[in-house]
Amino acid sequence: MKPEASKLPGDIAEVVKFSLQEDIGSGDITAELIPADKNISARIISRQEAVFCGMHWANEVFSQLDDKLAINWYTKDGDSIKANQLLTTIKGSARSILTAERTALNFLQTLSAAASQSNYYNSLVAHTKTVLLDTRKTIPGLRTAQKYAVRVGGCQNHRMGLYDAFLIKENHISACGGIAEAINKARELYPQRLIEIEVQSLSELEIAVSSSADIVMLDNFNIEDTLKAVETNAGRCKLEASGGIEQEDLMRVAETGVDYISIGALTKHCKAVDLSMLVD
Repeated sequence: MKPEASKLPGDIAEVVKFSLQEDIGSGDITAELIPADKNISARIISRQEAVFCGMHWANEVFSQLDDKLAINWYTKDGDSIKANQLLTTIKGSARSILTAERTALNFLQTLSAAASQSNYYNSLVAHTKTVLLDTRKTIPGLRTAQKYAVRVGGCQNHRMGLYDAFLIKENHISACGGIAEAINKARELYPQRLIEIEVQSLSELEIAVSSSADIVMLDNFNIEDTLKAVETNAGRCKLEASGGIEQEDLMRVAETGVDYISIGALTKHCKAVDLSMLVD
């Protein structure tokens, strides 16, 4: 895992607390069937190959429910795991472990999915200089977690939200009166913020570059026009390809020489990794 990938979000406890409240509500009535003093040993295993992610969220789930549980991990975020691999053991109150089971697995399966997807997509463009970026197409409430998983998988984050960088799109441009006008206003309002602007054509690209955009997003450009854009730009600003880039097209787009490709699929089209908790 790269150093920047290991930086954990600051909202883990808050996100886990909400997730537990959502699941438990007024109480786990099924767990009440089990004697309060009964202890068990459980283990979480993988059912498939994947890139593991989510240990810190799972730890927080168990800790918030019962800080007396003994948890031992045999893998860490960013590790490649195989089918039937032992990931962790948990010992302690049966009620606590079984109440925590689904929420802990939800985090592990979802974040491992994003890490695995990112790792695979990144492998497709590893021979190029292009950096793959995620988008804001995340599960509500899990943005920081999913973006962490993307980093664990080897890709990088686009802006976190609407507050930390400009992304001026077609409707913003229209409402502002033009590309140059939108960029100038952005620079006036927040001179230290990164300014990215979307363009639909090579002529718009030239306006955006001449107006000192930091990044220009090439929206739904075909391969031929993307190549022309890279040549026309000649390194004056960063170029990002975006819009309908499917897995089979990814390598060809990266080989045009764009700096970035943003892909919603890193967080939006992930299939949960198959993990199971078994009681010994």
